[in-house]
Amino acid sequence: MAVSGLFAAVRAAPGPWQRVACVAAGFRCRCPGKSYAVGPAHAVAALFSPLQSQPTFGFLLDIDGVLVRGHRVIPAALKAFHRLVNAQGKLRVPVVFVTNAGNILQHDKAQELSALLGFKVEPDQVILSHSPMKLFSQYHGKRMIVSGQGPLVENAQVLGFKNVVTVDELRMAFPVLDMVDLQRRPKTTPLPRNDFPAIEGVLLLGEPVRWETSLQLIMDVLLSNGNPGTGLATAPYPHLPVLASNMDLLWMAEAKMPRFGHGTFLLCLETIYRKVTGKELRYKGLMGKPSILTYQYAEELIRRQAERRGWAAPIQKLYAVGDNPMSDVYGANLFNQYLQMAKHEGAEELGTSGLLKQRPSATQSCASILVCTGVYSPKVPGSTEPAQGGEEPPFHGHRDFSFSPGLIEASHIVNDVDEAVQLVFHKEGWAL
Repeated sequence: MAVSGLFAAVRAAPGPWQRVACVAAGFRCRCPGKSYAVGPAHAVAALFSPLQSQPTFGFLLDIDGVLVRGHRVIPAALKAFHRLVNAQGKLRVPVVFVTNAGNILQHDKAQELSALLGFKVEPDQVILSHSPMKLFSQYHGKRMIVSGQGPLVENAQVLGFKNVVTVDELRMAFPVLDMVDLQRRPKTTPLPRNDFPAIEGVLLLGEPVRWETSLQLIMDVLLSNGNPGTGLATAPYPHLPVLASNMDLLWMAEAKMPRFGHGTFLLCLETIYRKVTGKELRYKGLMGKPSILTYQYAEELIRRQAERRGWAAPIQKLYAVGDNPMSDVYGANLFNQYLQMAKHEGAEELGTSGLLKQRPSATQSCASILVCTGVYSPKVPGSTEPAQGGEEPPFHGHRDFSFSPGLIEASHIVNDVDEAVQLVFHKEGWAL
């Protein structure tokens, strides 16, 4: 049969065979510095490949700057999910949404994504920056002060924390601690309290609204060993346990320039603590991208999703799509580095302190794909390019993650998430 006749037969064929028609017609994807084409030869291969074969790869998709900008969906995201979702409204491959946002409930984020993307997103497909805190059960029974905004107490309870105190509750109990805002200063001196139970740890779920209040009261808790109504001659060290999520210095919304993220708040807290005490603030847990623990958590959800869909073939490759070189690319590359070490050296779980008890990993690689619709822009000097004069660009990552130029170099750079999906489908031999 001539190729043209083959194409005509494909177009006339019922059911899933029609899906190779666009491939048969040929397409070309142009990415920065890259170009590839799919033509008749690929179409013939697609005809004889199982179009509904079980996937051996999955996607880890960032949200802000990849799928949405603020409350607006990025048009390329709708095109991408038109390729990812089949005629029955089901994903063709496993997908997990990995965001460093945390000031929202997991269920609400899934509903928000469902409305924006036009298909049902389940809550267990969404990983918020603090989701891995479910694994820190040794702190779930402690009395923790929690910082952030939105449904703070509900989020803490979903994570397993049973006894939390908000910054506002602490401020109401000890009004003389919050003195920056002249309008909120107490007009009279309240009686000292000695009936407030001691705080046993600090839980930082996301950027708060009044930074000066949160910074002051968290410092009071750390310096007083959990008794902010009292004073200690010497600050205790090691200090109370601190768990934090979302290390993003910057993130992208509707504004033309990036906005401060929770990583900026953490930087303020660390700097103040070091200036006051002469010592470093230490974390018992630091999660969200680029933490290895977050990617291990995502890998486990990918595996469960595939199992639930009846896909028996192991998921061997992960493709992490993001817009931030310092969190998305760094994290994916760090996780890929860990996977290679584990494969060749039998490395134990790195950085998890044995928290994540999962089956032996079938994942062999995690490729990073950087899009140009968010924080990263090839037109903005300093995104990842060297600064003028050959200097290295400023490191926007967290203090506890050392700078390594290789870790912020993406495996692929594309214009948007739709081109990312096309690229992966092409590499995996899947019909578009």
